[in-house]
Amino acid sequence: MFQIGRYTVTLRVELNQLCWGFGSMRKVKRIGVLTGGGDCPGLNAVIRAVVKTASNDYDMEVIGFLDGYEGLIENRFRTLDLRDMSGLLSKGGTILGSSNRADPFNFPVMQGDDYVSLDRSAQGVLNFESLGLDALIAIGGDGTMAASAGMVGKGLPIVGVPKTIDNDLWGTDVTFGFDSALGVATEAIDRIHTTAQSHHRVMLIEVMGRYAGWIALGSGLAGGGDIILLPEIPYDLSAICDQVKIAQFAGQKLLDCSCWRRSQTGRGRDGCQTAYQELAGRHSPRRCLQPGGGTT
Repeated sequence: MFQIGRYTVTLRVELNQLCWGFGSMRKVKRIGVLTGGGDCPGLNAVIRAVVKTASNDYDMEVIGFLDGYEGLIENRFRTLDLRDMSGLLSKGGTILGSSNRADPFNFPVMQGDDYVSLDRSAQGVLNFESLGLDALIAIGGDGTMAASAGMVGKGLPIVGVPKTIDNDLWGTDVTFGFDSALGVATEAIDRIHTTAQSHHRVMLIEVMGRYAGWIALGSGLAGGGDIILLPEIPYDLSAICDQVKIAQFAGQKLLDCSCWRRSQTGRGRDGCQTAYQELAGRHSPRRCLQPGGGTT
């Protein structure tokens, strides 16, 4: 068991399975770990938990691949020991680096003056085997998990650790990074309140989340948003504008609207920004703050 903020996560069961080779009688001695996709609070804490549990409890050696699956394909790695884990628990980012363009099955390779996408999964399997690894722990979101599923089909034993601030991975209640991102978005809304009140403005707060509205919903409720737009629920921009005007005419000095990053139809950010410019409001993007910083 290990603790990240208020969440207690069980890693020991997965590592116990790794230790005995997923049901085989051969004891696992060397494992790899990588972080893929966008950076996210809590990544270093997960790396620390992997290394400390593997080293202290199972006497395993841990290899960290640099920049996600890119490191596996290009054979770039470093050995991780307990000395490297000092001070990592609350440190943001990832000491291994990450990449959201390193799909082993669509790997960008320079040919001439342009990049082309090639299937380099076989090279990843070859590097995995040449390093004498018994298993791989992949920390990432939907892209990393999809790539990992493909590599499992190639014969690699992989344990996936769900990471994304969007909280949109199937089969996972709360992903690493979501709680921290939600706290940052909520704090941003709280800080914007004072400016909105001082200047009597309608404020549109844009948050991340892609196709999932968890951050918009949580931060909008916690921050006292008057209108919350979610990609899962259709809406009419003209009706929203009418509601804002009614509130303004009634003397309401502050109206907040939390909006997700962009819906599948592409209406999210651009449509909301256009509508609120009509209302002499302000558009405040907070998408760059949420993935950064330490973990909660």
